[in-house]
Amino acid sequence: MESFTCYEGERLVKATSNTSGEETLVIEVRGLVKSFGERPALRGIDLQVAQGERVVVFGPNGAGKTTLVRILSTLLKPSLGTIILEGIDIRGKSPEIRSRLSLVSHQTFLYADLTVYENLKFYGRMYDAPDLEDRIQELTDWLQISSSLHDRVGTLSHGLQQRTTIARALLHRPSILFLDEPEVGLDRRASLAIKDIMEADSERTVIMTTHNLELGLEFGNRIILLDKGKIVYQEQRSRIDASDFQRIYSQYTGTVSE
Repeated sequence: MESFTCYEGERLVKATSNTSGEETLVIEVRGLVKSFGERPALRGIDLQVAQGERVVVFGPNGAGKTTLVRILSTLLKPSLGTIILEGIDIRGKSPEIRSRLSLVSHQTFLYADLTVYENLKFYGRMYDAPDLEDRIQELTDWLQISSSLHDRVGTLSHGLQQRTTIARALLHRPSILFLDEPEVGLDRRASLAIKDIMEADSERTVIMTTHNLELGLEFGNRIILLDKGKIVYQEQRSRIDASDFQRIYSQYTGTVSE
């Protein structure tokens, strides 16, 4: 596997410092509630995530996984609750905190009528990414999409679009990365990129939602089960027997994973 190290040593300054050897909290969620009309999607989520943690969220369809990620990445507003990211309460501070975040989803959020280069240039300027031209070249070379740099995104295969999405997400070297079922529709190169991202930076905090038990157990160091808008189970990956996790999943969600 190609090793991805182009952002090694280039970190955003954390909101809190720690000289005692204790973990630095970068995500703190208290009493998070989200409803869509009469339908509750999240029902009182409390969550703390330390710098460098790789948290994997499993759960059946409709459990609230995507809603949770979209709220944490500031794309949705919560109905109730407090969310603090890198020491910043996100209420009213979305533009400030977004420069530290990024999201890779099965939705690309790309402009189909613009070329790969134009998309990356637009997002790079929006996030004030340093050395943007070099960064675009670096990422597109790594993801093997340089030959499509001046093709309109709408003409590309879904796999190439997803690789462009990954490049977009990494342009500004985010310190917190959200991956919402990122494996859906990926080609082999993009799948390898997701694995590289999970492994390459020990200080980047990652929260990933997935239905893929094997993928999640391989790369997570904390496992969470979400069901009907609540956290019903969480444990350190090192304490989970992978061969028994299907039983654990069924026990706590009442369903069988896909």
